[in-house]
Amino acid sequence: MSVLPLPPFTSPPTGCEFRVFRPITTTDVNRAVKALPDKQCSSDPFPTRVMKSNIDMLAPFLTELFNRSLSAGAVPTAFKAACVTPLLKKTDLDPANVQSYQPIANLSVLSKLLEHLVAQQLLDHLNASKQLPDLQSAYRAHHSSETAVVKVLADKLKTVDGGDLAMLTLLDLSAAFDTVDHGILLRRLET
Repeated sequence: MSVLPLPPFTSPPTGCEFRVFRPITTTDVNRAVKALPDKQCSSDPFPTRVMKSNIDMLAPFLTELFNRSLSAGAVPTAFKAACVTPLLKKTDLDPANVQSYQPIANLSVLSKLLEHLVAQQLLDHLNASKQLPDLQSAYRAHHSSETAVVKVLADKLKTVDGGDLAMLTLLDLSAAFDTVDHGILLRRLET
């Protein structure tokens, strides 16, 4: 088996490094808690409805906890525990075969809350430093698979209206992440 060379990577522009999280405020925590869905894992020790109804009292403590986590650069061990549920990948697969299942890990509501607050800061940075491609729909406000489809459709119609032919080829990879070369992915994350 031949080994393909690693693809070239371009370095990010200077001045767009993300080195330090800004401190989380109680306002950030309040907003994030109010946006949480009511549905959660039944084994979660901290029910979302309890957190939502008592957020004014809990927000200062949660803010301190999250800021300590960010300044230490570590996620509390308790936040890493998950309730794992096996879910059948496809309805036509053999339910007696273990390989027919994928594990679904449900983290605690506190873990999800910290993750949301960190992701928001990262997305704010990526947007401010213009690191996200203009046509990326995932992980962006006011973008979705629907906006991606509308863009493709508009491009196709513009081409046809201009008198040219248009063809669209789509590829759907089953278990797409499993097809990614992990060496390249790790190198890309380092770069």
